[in-house]
Amino acid sequence: MPGVDRGSLTLEAVIVAPVLLMFLALIIAAGRIMIAGGSIEAAARDAARQASIARDPATARSNAISSAQAALQQEGLQCKPQVSVDTSGFARPIGTQASVLVQVRCTVSLSDLVVVGMPGSHTLSASFRSPIDPFRGR
Repeated sequence: MPGVDRGSLTLEAVIVAPVLLMFLALIIAAGRIMIAGGSIEAAARDAARQASIARDPATARSNAISSAQAALQQEGLQCKPQVSVDTSGFARPIGTQASVLVQVRCTVSLSDLVVVGMPGSHTLSASFRSPIDPFRGR
């Protein structure tokens, strides 16, 4: 009988479509988090490098913060980064090994993806340590 299965295709589509859409939204969210994580790691690396070539701690801190903000803005992340810079290496005597540590934290919005159980945002952080030239005047 060909007319008996007429409604089964519609019923299957009603059941399967939301599951597929939720799965697609989860893949998009995971992709956003991965891309944002890479951008935040790159921002931390750039900020640490900019801080390590400065001559004093105040300039290092300023350079690191502006570098991290510029890197994240260039990547298109819509977040206000929290940048912490450890410049204690500048206090070490000239000729000894020292480094600058930069930590960047950013909250990525996921609120435009409507997925049950998915938080509206996800906080990512990265840190990078860059050596200070031991023979540079500090």
